[in-house]
Amino acid sequence: MAEVHGRCDDRFTGVREALERALDADELGASVAVDLDGETVVDLWGGYRDLDRTTPWTEDTIVNGWSTTKTVLALAALLLVDRGDLDVHAPVADYWPEFAAKGKKDVEVRHLLSHTSGVSGWERPFSIRDMYDWESATERLAAQAPWWEPGTASGYHANNQGHLVGELIRRITGRTFKQFVADQIARPLGADLQIGARESDWERIAPVVPPPRPEEDPREQDPGSVMVRTYTAPVASAKAANSPEWRRADLGALNGHTNARGLVRAMRVLSLGGGDLLSPTTIDLVFDQQSDGVDLVLEAPFRFGIGYCLGSPLIPYVPEGRTIFWGGWGGSMIVMDLDRRLTIGYLMNRMAPGILGSDRSEAYIRAVYAALG
Repeated sequence: MAEVHGRCDDRFTGVREALERALDADELGASVAVDLDGETVVDLWGGYRDLDRTTPWTEDTIVNGWSTTKTVLALAALLLVDRGDLDVHAPVADYWPEFAAKGKKDVEVRHLLSHTSGVSGWERPFSIRDMYDWESATERLAAQAPWWEPGTASGYHANNQGHLVGELIRRITGRTFKQFVADQIARPLGADLQIGARESDWERIAPVVPPPRPEEDPREQDPGSVMVRTYTAPVASAKAANSPEWRRADLGALNGHTNARGLVRAMRVLSLGGGDLLSPTTIDLVFDQQSDGVDLVLEAPFRFGIGYCLGSPLIPYVPEGRTIFWGGWGGSMIVMDLDRRLTIGYLMNRMAPGILGSDRSEAYIRAVYAALG
């Protein structure tokens, strides 16, 4: 049986056992953390940072969390809402005038946060390197027309949500999103979490291992579809996430570097009712449903509130109720269950197939809920 490090309360031994089984099977290195009512009841890690299995995954190992970063992005926006600096029902152009171009003057902030803005990607051609140039990348988003009528459906803003919401944060605060997270989220909450990664931390990063190639490449489908346009501008690359350029970039949708403990420490503020950072009224906003139907990019049914997913039949192991969640490419996941004052986080380096969730994330989350009875 694989060796698992860290600690968990006796009632959560099923989570440890699930991690042990996964490490003996297809997990390479991973961390799982659970906070219940403000107490860390699971803080586990194990496996290796590298495919050669020469460098163990340790307590302070961090990894690129892909779209789990979007949950931090939404939290940052909520902080500004709570302070009265951002109105989710205001036009984006109130804060970013250039964004009104090409029929986007009525796109509201809530549309960016719920993937319903009609701007789910960049017009082609557009590469991963183009994402690194913040000024150019945001200018291009402001100048393009929506791909569907804003507010009528969701279309997952896979790569660009960090630029869209991050530019609002920059316009309001004068800080980059990376700076805002460091100053207003990571430091106050004591979370080992950063957008990109400081060069001094590169030695503790577990490089991501790409998932198996899908049997069907979505790029081979209708080139004019919202899905193909989103996924080809830019084309995702797991290899790019291990590069110095990626780690230096400000990609609020994609390049948060943390571990399960760090992510849970930041995101439990929602599960616990906001503490000193958010009022109950602001937290209630996330449950204001913005869409319910087949997402134009993910091509599966999702319900989105403001900033977070409220439910999907693709993720049946996250219970209904006042529960919000999202995950990253390859299977990482963060769940905030406000009914139970529960937060569950999971990050790993070997990516599983699919965009959201995996057999491994399901096993850990089911084990947590089984322990709660």
